[in-house]
Amino acid sequence: MKAELIYDFKNVTPDGGIIQMIVWKVPSPVPPTTHGFKYRLVYIVQGLRVVGFDNERGKGDHCHLDGKQLPYEFSSLETLIEDFIREVDKRRK
Repeated sequence: MKAELIYDFKNVTPDGGIIQMIVWKVPSPVPPTTHGFKYRLVYIVQGLRVVGFDNERGKGDHCHLDGKQLPYEFSSLETLIEDFIREVDKRRK
């Protein structure tokens, strides 16, 4: 089984920000994660990542908030997207 794209969303906000969410179902977890998803969710303003949630080999699940990288505890895709949108909304107000 190859990776299967299951979610792909991109929007340019009225103020020029970019919101992008991409999620793949993968045949085996991306170490050190234990779930079967590879994801990248990002909010970019004026070329700078303001909010980002991703998982990469060796780092696992983590988020980027205002230039700081923090651990993130993945529980479900629904929660991941809700957490991302919540963080984006905080910074857009």
